Amino acid sequence: MAVVTDLTVCIFPPTLPAHGPDPRTWHRIEKELYLHTAPQQRAWLYVALVNEEELAAEDLVVMDIRVGDPPSSGHWESRPGGIWALRNKFSGKIDQAVTEVDVLFGVDAVDPRPQWALMRSSLQLNAQPEVPVARLSVLHGRAKPRPGTQAPLRVGEDGTFKIVQISDTHMVTGVGVCKDAMDAHGKYLPESEADPLTVDFIGRILDAEKPDLVIFTGDQLHHDIPDSQSALFKVVAPIIERSIPFAAVFGNHDSEGTHALSRMAQMSILQNLPFSLCEPGPEHVDGIGNFYLPVLAPAPSKLPLSALYFLDSHGQIPSEIRNPDYDPIKQSQIDWFPDTSQAQRNAREKGDEDSQSHLSLVFLHIPLPEFREGRLSIRNGHRGEPSETPTFNSHFYDALVKEGISALGCGHDHVNDFCALLPQETQQDGDKTPRLGPWLCYGGGSGFGGYGSYGGKRYHRRARVWELDTSTGSLKTWKRVEYAMDRVDEVILVEGGAVVDPFITE
Repeated sequence: MAVVTDLTVCIFPPTLPAHGPDPRTWHRIEKELYLHTAPQQRAWLYVALVNEEELAAEDLVVMDIRVGDPPSSGHWESRPGGIWALRNKFSGKIDQAVTEVDVLFGVDAVDPRPQWALMRSSLQLNAQPEVPVARLSVLHGRAKPRPGTQAPLRVGEDGTFKIVQISDTHMVTGVGVCKDAMDAHGKYLPESEADPLTVDFIGRILDAEKPDLVIFTGDQLHHDIPDSQSALFKVVAPIIERSIPFAAVFGNHDSEGTHALSRMAQMSILQNLPFSLCEPGPEHVDGIGNFYLPVLAPAPSKLPLSALYFLDSHGQIPSEIRNPDYDPIKQSQIDWFPDTSQAQRNAREKGDEDSQSHLSLVFLHIPLPEFREGRLSIRNGHRGEPSETPTFNSHFYDALVKEGISALGCGHDHVNDFCALLPQETQQDGDKTPRLGPWLCYGGGSGFGGYGSYGGKRYHRRARVWELDTSTGSLKTWKRVEYAMDRVDEVILVEGGAVVDPFITE
């Protein structure tokens, strides 16, 4: 394992190559400290690393790091940027030594990684006031295994399982700006810091619902932000603080921009966080983040009672037909889905508890073309804007029907929060009786950094809650909305394993 033996900040004119210290020992943290906003200079943090087994007793290693005013005691060494390093001779043990250093940005930055400590004081770089401040985060010793990754998802003893769906948080590097908030009475509020509002809203929902799982349905990040990691950490921190498992799919904005991390890089970050159930998915399937999570019966049973499917809905594409237009779900994803679903079905059939109903849900970011079909019947919630979907229909919806999916949850269109049905016709044995399902549901926008208005009208931020009851084969949903004390638009979607229409009463 590597140990930090020194660190420094190097500043370069933009006309010169950024050649720092000896690359055989010094590692550059690939985050430009001015966030590409300073035309006259560029700055990076360099960390000297030596493998533990190569250290001798007389070698100095970094035991602690401070930023700001000089510490009052100890033999601290000054480094550029207001950094102070405490170095001692190597004792043969690295438990107390610094082993990793990272940079996060913003006064609202957080580091949810176990054992990492984020410096309160920012680096002294003389950046412009509007540039999010750079802050060091430090790891001492060996990182322990991340918590919350061993136990599978399970329904409660009463057969229920609750999911909070959070969509379109649009976090940025720094606090961001909310331009369209309003108070409980609909009065427009002035511009304010966006991301702290989003974090607070998420926390209040989690405390009210205490879910078994949180699902992010895309656009966790705003487009064109300079540091993806800082923004990702902020959005997942409230979930990790409460020890709740979470999963995520990507939206069209998450990896947009010159300096944005790729989907694979973001997935790697998410996978290594506590309580994360995120997966990149099979390499032969288009996109990053095509995976499924089984929800098992109470321990010690291994019987899956529900399956949750996650798909990458890709991003925006050039189009002469519609602007904006989006990539459709790819054929490799459509092929992967029924294969995975049928494997789950086979696993259930081998179980000895088949008296319990099985419910399957699908989550993605961009809605399918069926969300804008004329035959679509909104049964709950509201449409506040036209559905932005791919122009080309690859008919993934047909696979959902064939596999008996109960509901699909998406994001993308912030002020849509409805659940709707598209009647289907069965043609088995000549039967053309219309039947229902699956439900097509929007989550609604949860983030204050993304738009919360359309056509001159503002909307409160919201999130969708799903509750499965595998003992009765039922699925119900409701929303949590700003300022509302109770559940909003609660409705039963499935009863006895079959999709129901709340508008039809006997």
